[in-house]
Amino acid sequence: MLSDNKDECCSTHLIDGDGMFNVAGVENFMKEVKLAECGLSYAVVSIMGPQSSGKSTLLNHLFHTNFREMDAYKGRSQTTKGIWMARCAGIEPCTLVMDLEGTDGRERGEDDTAFEKQSALFALAVSDIVLINMWCHDIGREQAANKPLLKTVFQVMMRLFSPRKTTLMFVIRDKTRTPLENLEPVLREDIQKIWDSVPKPQAHKDTPLSEFFNVEVVALSSFEEKEEQFKEQVASLRQRFFHSIAPGGLAGDRRAVVPASGFSFSSQQIWKVIKENKDLDLPAHKVMVATVRCEEIANEKYVSFTENEEWSQLEEAVNSHSVRGFGRKVSSILDACLSEYDVEATFFDEGVRSSKRKHLEEKLLQLVQPAYQSMLGHIRSDAFERFKEAFEKALKGGKGFALAARECADSFMTHFDEECSDAIIDQAKWDSSRVKDKLRRDVDAHIAEVRSAKLAEVTTLYETKLNEALAGPVEALLDGAGDDTWPAIRKLLQRETDTAVSGFAAALSGFEMDEESRDNMVLRLKDYARGVVEAKAKEEAGRVLSRMKDRFSTLFSHDQDSMPRIWTGKEDIRAITKTARSASLKLLSVMAAVRLEDESDSIDKVLIVALVDGKAGASSSKSITSVDPLASSTWDEVLPSKTLITPVQCKSLWRQFKTETEYVVSQAIAAQEASKRNNNWLPPPWAIAAMVILGFNEFMTLLRNPLYLGFIFVAYLLFKALWVQMDISGEFRNGVLPGLLSLSTKFLPTIMNLLKRLAEEGQGVANGQPQANPALSSKSFRGSTNDHGDVSTSGTSEVTSENGTEYSSSSLHDKAQ
Repeated sequence: MLSDNKDECCSTHLIDGDGMFNVAGVENFMKEVKLAECGLSYAVVSIMGPQSSGKSTLLNHLFHTNFREMDAYKGRSQTTKGIWMARCAGIEPCTLVMDLEGTDGRERGEDDTAFEKQSALFALAVSDIVLINMWCHDIGREQAANKPLLKTVFQVMMRLFSPRKTTLMFVIRDKTRTPLENLEPVLREDIQKIWDSVPKPQAHKDTPLSEFFNVEVVALSSFEEKEEQFKEQVASLRQRFFHSIAPGGLAGDRRAVVPASGFSFSSQQIWKVIKENKDLDLPAHKVMVATVRCEEIANEKYVSFTENEEWSQLEEAVNSHSVRGFGRKVSSILDACLSEYDVEATFFDEGVRSSKRKHLEEKLLQLVQPAYQSMLGHIRSDAFERFKEAFEKALKGGKGFALAARECADSFMTHFDEECSDAIIDQAKWDSSRVKDKLRRDVDAHIAEVRSAKLAEVTTLYETKLNEALAGPVEALLDGAGDDTWPAIRKLLQRETDTAVSGFAAALSGFEMDEESRDNMVLRLKDYARGVVEAKAKEEAGRVLSRMKDRFSTLFSHDQDSMPRIWTGKEDIRAITKTARSASLKLLSVMAAVRLEDESDSIDKVLIVALVDGKAGASSSKSITSVDPLASSTWDEVLPSKTLITPVQCKSLWRQFKTETEYVVSQAIAAQEASKRNNNWLPPPWAIAAMVILGFNEFMTLLRNPLYLGFIFVAYLLFKALWVQMDISGEFRNGVLPGLLSLSTKFLPTIMNLLKRLAEEGQGVANGQPQANPALSSKSFRGSTNDHGDVSTSGTSEVTSENGTEYSSSSLHDKAQ
């Protein structure tokens, strides 16, 4: 039970009569008296003595406690059972007093000695001052009651491996007339004899009593006979307990003192060891108590840190974004937590205290580290994102790539260091170099990625320019293939390549590349330019047959003025055909190989000899044993990689070309022959001479009669008009029968059309309108009529001369089909 009095005295049953330690009672007692706040500023006093010797009465008067006292009217009996503990009222520092069960009591019987030794050992282990209550008349007696008590005290003292120096204050009760100066030497002599007689371990065989005890002797008058004198003496003795822990005080030896916050646990463990009848090592016990209490304090501070609202807010915030002043805030919280630990554990063993503090610090740092890593992660990612933005902005601003990359990287690495310094936790020695290295790797990787993209962009730009500058002109040069085609292509390639390389090298200068890498890129650009020319040449070589036919058609069907050729019978078709085929063969020889190096070859000569030269062809046909120069898959003096059309392919293409162009030649020949036939409509000379001789009389008749001549002239005009309108000569080109059939369908509509025109012209003259130019009128009738008799005014390729109608190659080709 726990009770209070008016003097703020608290008491509790520490150990009951059965030897059970009252843990809950002691905990409540400590809270009530606020013992944990005392640190080392407290003292423990205990009292031993025979049963019913007035121990509780002495304590109540000396320390103003409220221990239960014996009622003298009920007889002498056991009052205190077990061990009681109370706080001394009004004494500084905080003083705890323990009232032990009296020795030599009849109530315990045979178990008296065992509990007596246990309680004595407990008192010696936990107390700074031990009061031994003795009757004055027992001093000097051999078999007095105090002798077993002193033997017990000294015997159990040997079970303390490293005992601290305890003050033994012998309180002589009911002092007689014998002066204290005479009683004290006798008592000390008895004490020394008892100490010498007590068996001791070998290590303490010769250890003097003063090594373990400070012996004090005090005498008090009888409480019952001289109460006032007793109270005065007790009040004087009470003064000695004030500031008892000061150097030289009654409790001045503080070597093995346990901090007040660990008193409950220490007392419990000491009693447990005593009950198990084990030797008690006080230094080891002190370390054990310090270990347990410091660990409890550390756990309390750890829990307090985890429940700290400011830390919880920081931890939650840093999971989503960086927090400015993170290191300073966390360091402050950690410092406060560790400072609280230091305050509460300051009086425990230094080694244990430091060890547990270090362990607490490690646990706290382990708890904080994920948040710190998250903070570094945010700093790294923020720095990286800002670096990318600044880098892109610098590049858009026209700054050189290498310079922009270097300045931005250095700037943001420095910025990262500054941000990391703001996140540093003072209690930790964490190194941010790994995160910094990762940021450096990310920055370098981004720079490399952008560098590759920019280089590819620059390369693509100049490749595109080369492609635009070369592809079209090369195609045009190859289309107009001649002796100067490849020299012109080489010149074009050199000029455009030099221009592109100059710009490309200037663009690469901002990347600060090593000379070898730059030369390799320039070389690849030059190779690309050559590749464009070679690809275009290969593409055109794939269409060489079509190109040859176009060239042949152009040269064969058009004259030197690029006008459509008209086959009048005077043209040399053989010479024209040979010229056109020679030009086509030149195209084939130009397309046969890529000639980007200034090296000569004999492809043109070989093709002329093998395909055009008639003598060579005749000789080859007569001599079976001669070797065909085109019977090969490679050209002399030309590498296979530069070959576009092999000799065998040239021969096959020429054969196909001749086959497809022979029809055009044959049509031209047919048109020429038809033109000759149409132009020879006059009768032979002998017939003309016979007509003149035989028709002389008719001719003279016409001269004598001009009217006949006029009629004939009008008839001639009408016939001429009909001839032109009906295109009689044109109709008979396809044969006599088709011509007659066509004329029969066109005759009546043409007559009606002529009459209609004549009527319109006559009406115009009657109305006073000017008459149309006869020449224009006659020209307006030139054309052809369709199947319905309508006059067609569309342009044709026929050209009408004085001798009749002549034909172009296109009209011959259409009529042949």
